[in-house]
This record gives sequence, C-alpha cells and structure tokens, in this order.
Amino acid sequence: MNSSEHQSAGVQVDVPVRQADLGRDGSASTIGMARWLEDARIRLRLHRFERLIGKGRFGPFRILLVGQHISRLAPAGPVDTRVQVHTGVRRIGRSSVTFEQEITVGDERVGRGDATIVLADDSGSLQLPDELIADLDEMRLPETGAPGSSAATRLRPERLHRAHYSYWAPLRSRIGDVDSNQHVNFIALATWYDEAVAAYTSDSIGTTAGGSVPDLPPWSYRIQYLGEVTYPGDYEVALTVRSVDTGSVHYELGVFRGSTCLGVADAIGPHGELPSRRLQLVPAKL
Repeated sequence: MNSSEHQSAGVQVDVPVRQADLGRDGSASTIGMARWLEDARIRLRLHRFERLIGKGRFGPFRILLVGQHISRLAPAGPVDTRVQVHTGVRRIGRSSVTFEQEITVGDERVGRGDATIVLADDSGSLQLPDELIADLDEMRLPETGAPGSSAATRLRPERLHRAHYSYWAPLRSRIGDVDSNQHVNFIALATWYDEAVAAYTSDSIGTTAGGSVPDLPPWSYRIQYLGEVTYPGDYEVALTVRSVDTGSVHYELGVFRGSTCLGVADAIGPHGELPSRRLQLVPAKL
C-alpha cells in the first residue's frame, strides 16, 4: 500500500501509542503494532452486514483469524504519539477476506501487515453473505500489477512435526489470555513466540540468573493459526534457526500440545550479540 492508495481506497484510523505497546528500547514493539492493526480492523464499519445481523438474518457465527503478518519497519513512539493505521481489502474469497494494512506517523511508514479472516460456526467456515462482500468491496485496494501479500502461505509438512525443531520453551496458558471465543487470543499467542525467541537468545548468549537479558525481539512475524489453544493447558513453543545473515536471524517456530501442532510462525529478528557458533548448532531440519 503506498501513499496514493491512502487517498483512493481503504480506511484510516488514528491510534494512540500506549505504554503497553512499547518495547524495551522505548519505541513500539512488533507486538504493540499488531495490537494497532487489530484495533483498526475492529473499528471498521460494515453497515450492510451490521443491518443483516440486526435483522437476525445471519448467524450465529465467530470471526476467526487464520493468519497474519506484522512487520516493524521503523521506531514509533513515545507514549501519546498518534499513529495512522490504513486498512484496505486485498482479497475476498468464498469464506475469507484478506486485509492489507500500513502504519504511518505523518509521512513516515513505520509498520505494515496483513490478516486473513474467516467467518465460521460449529460446522466450519461460512460463505460470506452478499451484504458483507458489498461492504468489503468499498474498501478494496487498487490493483498494483504485482501479487498482494497474504497472511496464509503454503505450509511445509515438516513444520507440523516435533522433529523439525531444535529448541523448546514450555508455556502454560493463562486465564487472562482467553478471549470471547473461549480460546487463547491471537495477540497472546504472538507474545508466546516472543517469549520463545527471548528464551532462546538468552540461553544462546549464556545469560545467568539476575543478568542482563538480551533485547533481540523479532521485527517481523508471519503467523498461521492451525488449531485452538485453550485454557487450562500446558504447551511448548518450538524453535529452530532457518538461516542467518550479517544482521538478522530467521526463525521457524511452532506451538505444540504434545505431538499436535496448533500454529506456526516465521520470524526475523536482529543478530545482535548472538554467537554464530551457537546459531550453527541449531540449523533447520530439512
């Protein structure tokens, strides 16, 4: 989405930077930006669809996020800075819609993302009603001549198996993570991936109890949600290093309950002081 597209399609909302959005460097974290993207999607007005629901002609249903991408492109902050989130529709399918989003502060582009959402009931996904499609069409972005990004990418089968991963971080779901759909919220799940990367980088550098914890959170996540993570429950977040270059580390992660994979993520974060020798010990198993 570029600056000209802001004028011709999509919806802009202003979001204030909150203390909880900030990372340890004093600017908004990738997870904080994910909250802004969610906030903007929730505030979209779908008048035809809302009237349809109000008349009792559609439902009951749930809104499920099946995949999303978030990238932190530049620092944003401090608290009370107002950022602009631009949201448009990139793709409308039979039962899903993919939103494309961009975060700006003035003329500076500080973040971007996309999200694919489906409507579902207990039997599975639902066909989007004509009224919702009409609302979404009004937010459709101009064609750019290049394939648009998508939160859902083809999943390699090995990503679903424990043997693919080299590092494990145990986590227990918390009641505060549970949303109105009665499962762990997708923002909470994103923090689990952050937690696993933090545990891995701390172990790799050799941080001791009470020592300084490395500040190397990913600046980009591409996440796919494959199953429900519920409360109560004990889970493990798996991690392996896909590749390493001069300035960054590419991680592959997965959330497991026993042998069942409930979600996967690809993340890119700073190399920082991570020792190359340690990174070479945990290559992805192809």
